[in-house]
Amino acid sequence: MKSAHKCELGEWEARTTFVLALAAAAVSLGNFWRFAYLAGSNGGGAFIVTYLACLFLVAVPLLIAEVVIGSSGRANPLDAIGWTSEQSRVSRGWVALGAIACLTGLVILSCLTVVAGWSLAYAYYMQSGVFSAASAGLVGSEFDAHLRDPMRQLFWQTGFLAVTGAVVAMGVRRGLGVLVWLLVPVMISLLLLLGRFAFEYGDVAATREFLFSNKLVDFSSQSILLALGHALLTLGTGVGAAICYGAYAPRRIPIGRSVLAVAVFDSLVALQAGLIVFPLVFANNLEPTMGPGLLFASLPYAFGNVPQGEWLGALFFILVALASLGSAVAMMEPTVSALIQRLRIARPYAVVLVVVAVWAVGLAVARSFSMDTVPGWYVNGNLLEFLDKLAAGLLLPLVSLLTVIYVGWRLRPELLRSQLDREADFSFSLWRLLLRYVTPVIILGAIATEFIEG
Repeated sequence: MKSAHKCELGEWEARTTFVLALAAAAVSLGNFWRFAYLAGSNGGGAFIVTYLACLFLVAVPLLIAEVVIGSSGRANPLDAIGWTSEQSRVSRGWVALGAIACLTGLVILSCLTVVAGWSLAYAYYMQSGVFSAASAGLVGSEFDAHLRDPMRQLFWQTGFLAVTGAVVAMGVRRGLGVLVWLLVPVMISLLLLLGRFAFEYGDVAATREFLFSNKLVDFSSQSILLALGHALLTLGTGVGAAICYGAYAPRRIPIGRSVLAVAVFDSLVALQAGLIVFPLVFANNLEPTMGPGLLFASLPYAFGNVPQGEWLGALFFILVALASLGSAVAMMEPTVSALIQRLRIARPYAVVLVVVAVWAVGLAVARSFSMDTVPGWYVNGNLLEFLDKLAAGLLLPLVSLLTVIYVGWRLRPELLRSQLDREADFSFSLWRLLLRYVTPVIILGAIATEFIEG
């Protein structure tokens, strides 16, 4: 059973473009601060092994499932799910899954544009010498001043959002396709360059002890949940991007092997990012922290107090912005494609609608940092953390669970096999077994634990 139609939005001619697109979507902000910190704080090597197990038992089967939906339906997430549901004679109500995935992507994109704007601003600050030989107090004060200036934040996040919108507006081949061929090689080059710098001026021994030693005293059941959560977040599942990219992929590609290659690449990037960040942090006697405190307080101080740190620090923040761009394009495309096909409007107009909506939310996020009084339902007093909690704690697990139920239990095996015909029978059977019996149980366990503890 093959897809009976061609994707009217466009298709890529080469499998490599599809793999690069998935890779660019997977590499995001979390690779530069979250994975390495979690590993170091939760048992080192034990955490890394647990994370890899979760990645290949849960996240990879889920990502394959999303790509299969797209390669079958050859359309935006809503219409692809609609077509596959018709082929399997199940309720078209499952189309709501595509809508929730698009919404999840927009929520995360609204947060991403804000932090990516910070990255662009800090690339400018670094090369301008703002943090040259600066004290830790001065660096912290600068970050606080940046947060409390909504117009300054809005300038940088608007610029980032404009670039994202321009890429998406150029279409599947000239926009997304060209971007990933430029983006991934540039990111790899910057990772290698910055890695060499960190090894030369950083504390490699302390980093090796932090990341890779087996500290079982720090490894707990919470560590397992953190490993699972990061595995689900890191491949860009749950936002409809893989469905879109599956629709644009060439026919009869080895989907399973392609997704495995992306998972390996994403893990290597996360490790390399840790080998850039933490040698500099430890060389300057800083405590390893997680999130904005690491990227925008510890690292500017570290770069500002080593030789050639100003321009290499600027390159680092450009690298973070480029990684964010690949993810942002992937999160915007599902909603844009849905608007094009369901409302029959031109791509540029669809992009404008999405950009305006995301920009408005980004404005609210920027303003929330400078408000003296904030609504009680904000997490820790700002809208950014509230939206992050909404996406990571509710929307992503919900989309992930519904996806494995839909593909694993509702779609006809013949339809799935037709899209995975380049994979061996054993590989297909193993994937479907994981998707039906292992992945949903682990996701449900994580949701239940989060609900009980939170």
